[in-house]
Amino acid sequence: MNAFDLPWLVADIGGTNARFGLVTTPGARPSNVAVLHGSDYETLPEAVAAYLAEHAGGVRPGAACLALAGPIDGDHYRLTNSTWAGSARDLGVPYAMLLNDFAALAVSLPHLDADDLVSLGGPAPGHGVKAVLGPGTGLGVGGLVPTEHGWTPIPGEGGHVTVPAVEPREQEIVRVLQEQGPAHVVAEHVLSGPGLERLYRALAQVNGVAAPGLTASDIVAKLDDPLCAETVDVFCGMLGCFAGNVALTLGARGGVYLGGGVLPRIVERVRTSSFRPRFAANPDMPGYLADIGTALIVAPQPALTGAAAWLSQHARTKLVG
Repeated sequence: MNAFDLPWLVADIGGTNARFGLVTTPGARPSNVAVLHGSDYETLPEAVAAYLAEHAGGVRPGAACLALAGPIDGDHYRLTNSTWAGSARDLGVPYAMLLNDFAALAVSLPHLDADDLVSLGGPAPGHGVKAVLGPGTGLGVGGLVPTEHGWTPIPGEGGHVTVPAVEPREQEIVRVLQEQGPAHVVAEHVLSGPGLERLYRALAQVNGVAAPGLTASDIVAKLDDPLCAETVDVFCGMLGCFAGNVALTLGARGGVYLGGGVLPRIVERVRTSSFRPRFAANPDMPGYLADIGTALIVAPQPALTGAAAWLSQHARTKLVG
């Protein structure tokens, strides 16, 4: 028995793509998963309607949970890297919930299988506070806290903290980026898909070499090219430092998990990079960080799993209430 009429609609809405799925049984993973290009639709309700009509047989969901890449204010949303903004009330679903996308990713963590994760070093993640972060169109950050009532997600905008530049080469890159503007370089400016492209161009300028116009996909696909390889290595090192900062800020003794759209394309490169040494390199807390496990999420649509789990939890709460 459930409090909302099935099926349920779940979605993971990023700055580039909108991923949708249906939940037909509480506790089941989403089915009918489809990925739509956000630029093809002027608004989120248009994308929802297109998914339901073209990929879900025209069903009318009884409830929905949408994970969105941007701040949530009650039932209002505004995507950070898209023009989409509005209210959950405009979606045409009887009961619609909104989550920050990395809060949804955090909720998914207890529901992921061993095959959904690749270890990046340290002990197996435990039961304590967990952190999740990852580069995609932007740089998302979230947390998950165990309570007596279950797991509670912590949304945030940690991708907009000041860029973690520690090594001399990283500081040179930041100086180049500051000259190009803005003067205040934040982590997302380099630790994201578009950030990887900025990093590539800035590193070329530091090295005094020409940089062909490559996309993030091109860069990670051309690791036999010295400039592309160095770009990815710098990227992984800075990401390790950033992840260590997140772990210290949240007290994430239960593990740090990496998601987003960039890293699953370069799993082995991340594993052999300086990510893990830089993660634990804090001069004051190296032992604390060494005891925290790090893992890369390789499940295909984990935020949809988190949105489905959040709906199931609230359906049970509504029944009890």
